[in-house]
Amino acid sequence: MNEATDPYCLREGESAKLLSGHPWRRFVVLGDSVAEGLCEPVEGYSELQWADRIAAELRAVAPGLHYLNLGVSGLRAHEIRAGQLEPALAFGPDLALVVGGGNDAFNPRYDGERTVAEVSAMVTALQSAGADVMTLGMFDVSYSPAVPDWLRPGLRQRMHDLSERMRPLAGELGTIHVHLTGHPLSTDPGLYSSDGRHGNARSDAVAAAETVRRLGEFLATS
Repeated sequence: MNEATDPYCLREGESAKLLSGHPWRRFVVLGDSVAEGLCEPVEGYSELQWADRIAAELRAVAPGLHYLNLGVSGLRAHEIRAGQLEPALAFGPDLALVVGGGNDAFNPRYDGERTVAEVSAMVTALQSAGADVMTLGMFDVSYSPAVPDWLRPGLRQRMHDLSERMRPLAGELGTIHVHLTGHPLSTDPGLYSSDGRHGNARSDAVAAAETVRRLGEFLATS
């Protein structure tokens, strides 16, 4: 199997149809390594990272799109807000992607309420500045074969707690929410990189497809 035949990836022409006439011209990404892009290559799949793929699909429809990715590996939600929100607002985005909380969930001292409050603050600030905002429920990396068995149960509980907090927040704030935690492939060990913390190139291809489809739904109903 490769990206062209993968049933969970974008079909030829699908993105152009879904994003046709989209209004966005300034796309900013805030976040950690998931936003920055650290996936391992997989034969038959593009090595373009998830956020970069979204930008490329948007730009294919609107060649004048400006794109800024502020993602930095290793950051927790409060660090993303402290270091990236101001430059993101200065960019003047009309579309933003906020990815945070994964590194918080890896910590046994994870505070779900505080983590989601940090994401909420970023979302509302960007919305107040006129941007449509995307949020994320992450793939459950606890299924990675590289995660030690002793770490797996606690990490799984925290990842699902984060995801289940993000969904009502997205509904409350009206974000374009991409819920990957419940995706059929989230429990597939073959979706994850050997570092036990990230997805691989197939993961990014699937995430890009789900994101483009959510953007298409948003455009169709707005």
